[in-house]
Amino acid sequence: MSSRPAGAAPLTHPGTRTQRPLRVHTVLYDGIEEQDFAGHVEVFGIAGEELVVQSFVHVEAARRVKTSAGLEILCRDTWSPRSADVIIVPGAGYGEGSALQREIQRGVLPRALKATPRKGLVLGAVCTGTMLLSAAGLTAGRRCTTHHIAQDDLRREGGRVVGGRVVDDGDLVTCGGVTSGIDLGIWLLERFCGPDMALLAEEVLEYERRGIVNTL
Repeated sequence: MSSRPAGAAPLTHPGTRTQRPLRVHTVLYDGIEEQDFAGHVEVFGIAGEELVVQSFVHVEAARRVKTSAGLEILCRDTWSPRSADVIIVPGAGYGEGSALQREIQRGVLPRALKATPRKGLVLGAVCTGTMLLSAAGLTAGRRCTTHHIAQDDLRREGGRVVGGRVVDDGDLVTCGGVTSGIDLGIWLLERFCGPDMALLAEEVLEYERRGIVNTL
């Protein structure tokens, strides 16, 4: 696998690390697709809370959200990007009438995301979640990817769409459609916690990573 790129948060291999756990916030909103967040959440859960602490957050308040399949999930934690090391934005379909398009038109989440970048924070997106980062102006001129049905729009909005199931541009890490969120999670686990932990996740999930990780 590729070496850890520049721009990563200052966390080292678990065998030598003495710092706090990696803090991962997954942004949820009504209509979100389950697989778009389940993949990386499951991967990080394998590492355990000594290495990775996860939170579901909603940009407006602690509240319940309803997924595309009607499941209700409680976001207990309030929007607090300064208390995160990684923020991941999942997708919610695409096109007119989709939950994702509704969030882009509302503008609340894109505005909140636009204000998040800072040194040491990694922003990630799964599938069409990249288009929310694009709506926030965070992919313009950056190497990135999304689900294939949205790639032309991502290019038109200024993103440098490149090949790869996962595209790591330092503090911006995106992946392709739906199940590639599993690969995103495993790659970030390797990047922050080391290759042994990434291999453990693959073994536990009985999953073999597909495609390539396009890194700096």
